[in-house]
Amino acid sequence: MRNIQNHLAQPTLIFGALIAMCISILLPLQAQCPATPNIFQTSLLEPPQPGKELSTEQLQQILASGSMPVFDVRFELEYAIAHIPGAINIPPLNNTSVEREVSQISALFPINPHAEFVLTCNGPFCGKSKRVAAALAVAGFDNFYRYQLGLPVWRALGNTVRTDFEGFAYIFNRDHTAVFVDARTPQDFLADTVTCAVNIQPGEATAANDDGRLPLWDKGARVVVFADDPQLAKKVASEIAKKAYWSSSYFSGTFADLDNSHLRIHSSRRCPNGLPSAETDDE
Repeated sequence: MRNIQNHLAQPTLIFGALIAMCISILLPLQAQCPATPNIFQTSLLEPPQPGKELSTEQLQQILASGSMPVFDVRFELEYAIAHIPGAINIPPLNNTSVEREVSQISALFPINPHAEFVLTCNGPFCGKSKRVAAALAVAGFDNFYRYQLGLPVWRALGNTVRTDFEGFAYIFNRDHTAVFVDARTPQDFLADTVTCAVNIQPGEATAANDDGRLPLWDKGARVVVFADDPQLAKKVASEIAKKAYWSSSYFSGTFADLDNSHLRIHSSRRCPNGLPSAETDDE
């Protein structure tokens, strides 16, 4: 009987030993193979080009840490209308020349061809950052990066952007479908605001999406948030972006800046059709 038991136990021991061997081989291999990246952790994976590509997650980390400058190489007005918060504008002279960009960036790093910085522009099909990258490589720079996914993908992944005064003025004067959001207190909003603006407080994005303050049927409409504190405006704009309003942004100034500017913020003539006009003077 003992011989039979020993005979039956041998295959079990051999099988167990094989499993242990497989585990000891596969675990190191698994550790060497990174997990499949999610949409925030990947890039275009284009064929080799000057400048190493960054993912959205990597750019978020760079901006949060301030570890290197991020250069937006689009035109001034493009940048003013919407740009990634923290990006610095290095605008071109025209749509083909890169002399100005290379000159300005080279001046920032006069004796450091290994300087680290990021180039970005208008997304996967934008050639501006690629042209600047190629020219910088010729100039001797060899350690810079490109966020080639650019502004459109940054926004599509739920990140808000910043609008400067010239960009606010452009949207205010030209885009009558834009929604302006006043993030100040209801009392301040009722006292004075941009005509036909809507009041949305932190934490109200979901309610505003449902009750008509935000254009539920037009998620691509520009939504520009302002307040007395740009950080408050950014908070509300970020919450609105998470409700799939991919064209949301926040104003980098204050309501006082708008009120004291040349913009006719109290004119009801710029109200979108169908929205009620506030009781303000029509200049």
